[in-house]
This record gives sequence, structure tokens and C-alpha cells, in this order.
Amino acid sequence: MSAGSPDRRLRPRFWDTVPLARMRPEEWEALCDGCGKCCLNKLEDEDTGEVAFTAVSCRLLDTESCRCGNYPIRKQLVPECVVLTPKSLPEVAYWLPQTCAYRRLHEGRGLADWHPLISGDPESVHAAGVSVRGLAVPEFAVTEDEWEDYIIDEVP
Repeated sequence: MSAGSPDRRLRPRFWDTVPLARMRPEEWEALCDGCGKCCLNKLEDEDTGEVAFTAVSCRLLDTESCRCGNYPIRKQLVPECVVLTPKSLPEVAYWLPQTCAYRRLHEGRGLADWHPLISGDPESVHAAGVSVRGLAVPEFAVTEDEWEDYIIDEVP
């Protein structure tokens, strides 16, 4: 979908009118804003359940585009990858960043004004400073023992 040209398979403002569980596959996928935050490795405290984001990204994340480098078979290549679905969302929403469209809609909040579905521009997420572009460090560059050294506040 090019900036400014709507995808004809998407119903107008579907995110406001269609429950997450009833979205068409292309609508579900269009909710992803391309921030790349879900591809940052996280550390979860076993006692408190608190989730800490790290700047260490999944090995498949293209840190420039903030998109998965092999999305169709990501689960095969990275078995620990969480495949987000309407069914799995309630279980993992706490783990998603506050800005995530899936989490926002699950929690009854609308899309942010910088979301590409609102702005019509896939670069708006980066221009708003809410993506991992320029922040993420590929996991192959850091040992797992060093992840704690890369804990960050959640990207705005």
C-alpha cells in the first residue's frame, strides 16, 4: 500500500467498527504500525511479572525498516517468536508496548494520530519517534548475558 492510497481490501476505518476477532486477515495485518518494538527482546521478572524492554532486537528484525526480515516463516526460524492473533492477544497484551495498535484497541483506546492508517504515511511512526529505528541492536551483536545492560525505558 503506498502512502495516501487506501488498500481497497480494507473497510473504511475498520479499526473503529470491527471487533479485533472479526477483522479480515488483511485488516489485522494493517494494524501493525511498523514500529518494531514487539521485536525487541524483553526480560520478564519471574516474581513480579514486570516486563523490561531491551534495545536488543530479534535477529530477523531489519532495524532500518523496523519490519521482520522473514515474516512468513518467522516462527520456524525463531521458535520463541510470539505470533500475535486475536486469540493470543488477551494473553500477551501486557507484553506489548503501550503504543501498539493491537494493545490500544484491545484496551479500548483508538489508534494514535501517527499510526499509518490515520496519517496515510508508513513513515509517520518513525517521524513521531515511536519506532526502534536508530535504537535497536541486533541480538547477534550482544550475548544474552549482556541483555540486562541494554534495558531501556519503553520507547515512547
